[in-house]
Amino acid sequence: MQNQLNNRIAEELQRGINQLGLSLDSEIQEKLLALLALLVKWNKVYNLTAIRDPQQMVSHHLLDSLAVLPHLFAGRWLDVGCGAGLPGLVLAICRPDWQVTLLDSNSKKTGFVQQAIIELGLRNAQVRCARVEDFQATEKYNGIISRAFTELGDFLRVTRHLLADGGRWVAMKGLPEQELAGVPADCTVEHIVPLVVPGLDAARCLVIATRGQAT
Repeated sequence: MQNQLNNRIAEELQRGINQLGLSLDSEIQEKLLALLALLVKWNKVYNLTAIRDPQQMVSHHLLDSLAVLPHLFAGRWLDVGCGAGLPGLVLAICRPDWQVTLLDSNSKKTGFVQQAIIELGLRNAQVRCARVEDFQATEKYNGIISRAFTELGDFLRVTRHLLADGGRWVAMKGLPEQELAGVPADCTVEHIVPLVVPGLDAARCLVIATRGQAT
């Protein structure tokens, strides 16, 4: 019974990866499935996510995180309000040449993320437990990403001290139009990229922003 479920989950992940047009080898897919198994196991005790069904986690967590990959770039990334490690752990798994820091103020969630980093052997990932307003980085980040962290304007304001010159913010959103008015005057939304996430019947997009005013 468990083997059948595992096979269905693996097939759903493979199908979703194909629909997203991504090329991820078997080793990466195995690590994504191992991350999902860890999430299911820890979720029983620590309530990391409201989604309990492993198959639903494939679309709502793994594929939702994978959908952003084609729109990102190599460099140092910060996942703010990472929760159970999404999308940061997925980015670290799929792009081992990127450096990914995952930040959250919830110690139970960062405890899970730390364990996942160890068990999955992710040498390019690290986790920090702190409020973003208090967090200081010795080297600033080329990209700062968030998934359901806070409203767009607040996200830009509380993380601006962590963004490197020429860096980009990437906010994973549903329908962001109402939040655009809150963008600080010294920041510019460069692109709003619609996303189609396999198996997810909800509006999804990426809001990509940078410092400076539009010319």
